Amino acid sequence: MLAKGKNHNGKKFSEMCETVVVNTHGGLLYLRQDVDTGTVLALTNPMTQEEEECRIVYQSDAGERGQRVGVEFLSPSPHFWGVDFKPSKPADENVVH
Repeated sequence: MLAKGKNHNGKKFSEMCETVVVNTHGGLLYLRQDVDTGTVLALTNPMTQEEEECRIVYQSDAGERGQRVGVEFLSPSPHFWGVDFKPSKPADENVVH
C-alpha cells in the first residue's frame, strides 16, 4: 500500500507500507513515519490504484519493521483491499440440533 499524509512534525510524506490485518472498516499496517493518532492518511492500493482516506485510530511502539498503525476508513470501503469478505453466519445457524 502507498500511504500519504503528514507526519508528527507536519511534514508531508509518501511511503510504501506493509499491511498486517485488513477488514471492511480499515486495517493495521506498518509505517516508518512518526504520525499522530487522529491524523488522516490517504491509502492507495497499487493493484487497483483506488485511493481511500482513513484516520489513524491506534499506534504501537516503533519496532524493526516500523510502527504498527491502526486505520479506519472515513467512508465504507469493503472492496478497497481486493479481498472478498464473506459475512459471518448468524449465531443460530452455527448451532447443531
